[in-house]
Parts: sequence; C-alpha cells; structure tokens
Amino acid sequence: MSYLVVGVRFKKAGKIYYFDPNDLPLAVGDGVIVETSRGVEYGMVVTGPREVPEEEVVGSLKKVLRKAEAEDLEQLMANREKEKKAFDICLEKIAAHGLPMKLVDVEQTFDGNKIIFYFTADGRIDFRELVKDLASVFRTRIELRQIGVRDEAKMMGGLGCCGRELCCSMWLSDFASVSIRMAKDQNLSLNPTKISGICGRLMCCLKFENEAYEQAKEKFPEPGRRVITPDGEGKVNGINIFKQTVHVELKESKLVKEYPCSAIEVETPVGDQNETINAKTEDHGEQGARTVERDQKCEKPGGNAGNRK
Repeated sequence: MSYLVVGVRFKKAGKIYYFDPNDLPLAVGDGVIVETSRGVEYGMVVTGPREVPEEEVVGSLKKVLRKAEAEDLEQLMANREKEKKAFDICLEKIAAHGLPMKLVDVEQTFDGNKIIFYFTADGRIDFRELVKDLASVFRTRIELRQIGVRDEAKMMGGLGCCGRELCCSMWLSDFASVSIRMAKDQNLSLNPTKISGICGRLMCCLKFENEAYEQAKEKFPEPGRRVITPDGEGKVNGINIFKQTVHVELKESKLVKEYPCSAIEVETPVGDQNETINAKTEDHGEQGARTVERDQKCEKPGGNAGNRK
C-alpha cells in the first residue's frame, strides 16, 4: 500500500514531514497551512506530490488545510515580531528568578495558541515559577524546552572553521553520531580545538568523509603487517592514501622509509594455503620458505580488481 504525500518543512534545515496534499495543486516552494501535534502551522513544500510506501509514513497522515495566502504571510510576520518581544520578556524573567539557564530561541505557533521557549543549561532546572510568570504575561500556553549545544548551534547559526555557514543550520536535518575514531582514521590532529565545531562537539563533517577513508584504506596493508620492500623485509608503520604510499620500518636498519604502494609485497602467513605462492628453485627442486601475497593490497584508486589475474 502506498500514499500520495507532499514533504513539508517548517524550518530552514528542519526535518521533512509528510502530509496528504488533499487534492490541492501543490508544487515545491508553495507555502501551506497544516495541522500538527503543536497546532496549526505554516510550512513550505520541499518535495512535490509523490507516492511513498506505507512504512515511510509515521503515525496518521494529516491533510494540508490550504495553500498559504497573503493574509497568512502577514500573520507569520506578526508572529515573528511577537517572538522577538517574548524573547526579551523571558530574559528579564529569567534574571529576576536567578535561574542558571541560557535562552536560545522562541517560537510561537501560527495560530498563537502556544509559545515555546528553547534554552540550554548544565543540569535540570526548576522553572515552574517562571512558567507561571510567562503565562500571566502572554495569556496562552507556555512550553519551556531544554536543548543540547548542537541544537543551539543549529538554531543560532554561524560560520565554521571552513569559512562556510554551519551545515546544521543550512541543510543538515539530523545529527549523526561522530566519534574520535573517525578523526584518528583520517589522520587528523586530535587537538579538540581543531576537530570541534562551534558547538564544542566533534565536527559533523568527520562523518561525511569517514566512509571514503574506510574504502580507501581497504586497498592498503594494515599497520603492523610484514611486507617485502626493495630494501628488504619490514613492517608497515603507516600509510598515506593521498600519495598512495606506505611507510615501512625496515627489519635490519630500523629506519622508516616511504615506498610507493606498488613497490611492496605483503607477506602471507605460512599457514594460509589459499594465498600462498610457492617459489620453486629450478636447480634443486626446493620449495622456498618465503610466501608472499602479491597485489592483494595497494590497488590503485579506481582500479577494477575483477580484471586482475
């Protein structure tokens, strides 16, 4: 079973929610009025009408009420002005109550039935008295929502160390898990100031490039693997995927030298019969004790391993 839906986004880099187009002639870029769990909201169509399978629809599929009109845009602008005033009033109330919290943003639903205040804090905050004060001022439903530092950066926006606007505030709708292991795999400095975003957490772009690094490393011998170089036996000390070279610590001299990936041969464990290459001596018929695995690693980028023999 499938449903005809349109994708609606309520914020610039927010999540996309599916709604029933309700037989309306909707196209990408149209403003629409929809009913959500928070109330009536204004959103923007970002994906035109299309069929999606049932499993992609979360919960009940609500209908688009109508296309946004000029009056709706005026109401939207009026709400934005109210949000600015609400922000200033909330700051005064927070200071009056002496609460250790930082106000980040304010949102008012399109129909004005609820005002949501987003804030950050180090721990749990007892804001019950603050809610009462705000409710007495605005005479509507009040919700205070604590968010994390990554969500704060998404709402506030800014410039990253690359000089571009933050990905989270521009187009990134969901935050992916980022680990310090990704920085290690990409040979980056582990200095927190160099691999952290303005939110103080590991940069999201570490996740973007991680898959490419993992695929590139598959073509190289693992660190610690025994290899044969033009200068003798050695052990892999490191790799450079951009230069397509391998750093090898030589067995005899203990020097670390850099070799092109194509110039080394990877030793194969003696017990591995499937990858053993027998070197026979024609004169004496003796079987060589050294076994090597040729060209199983160090493939050039873009090479087709299926053409190898």
